[in-house]
This record gives sequence, structure tokens and C-alpha cells, in this order.
Amino acid sequence: MLHNLFDDEPWFEPKRFGYGAGRPIVWQGWVVYLSFIALILGLTSFAQARPDFAAPLAIPLLGIAIVLLVVISRRHTKGGWRWRWGE
Repeated sequence: MLHNLFDDEPWFEPKRFGYGAGRPIVWQGWVVYLSFIALILGLTSFAQARPDFAAPLAIPLLGIAIVLLVVISRRHTKGGWRWRWGE
């Protein structure tokens, strides 16, 4: 299962217009998106429950999560990331 992270198979369609990744096309892409959303919701709940402790911890974790999402989606987008004008 872990070997699927290191293959070069596309998990996301490219955006039709603009730059970046579009919607997921295989289950791995959906797992990445849903995990990111779950992490954001968990960090938000944690920060609301313990604002004195969680805020300094939640902000760097959110930054790390965003960087990981960008790196993974860039690596696994069909055709790579480039500007598209609609085809």
C-alpha cells in the first residue's frame, strides 16, 4: 500500500483552465483530499478547545499540511502542472 505513494501514476486530472490540479481520478487522490480536510477540521476543533496551547501548534501543522498537499498533487497530476487555456 505504501508503495503507491512512490509511483508516478496520475491521481488527479489537470485543471482545464489555469494552473494546478483538478479533481481526483483514482482512490488515492480522494484519500489525499479527504485526509487534508479531516486534518483541517481536527486542527480547528483542537484550536477551539485549547486556544492557549493549540494555536501555536496548529498554525505550523497547517502549513506543513498545505505543503504536503501541493507536493503530492503536483507529483501525481496527469500531464503535470502548467498553465492551460482549456482544450
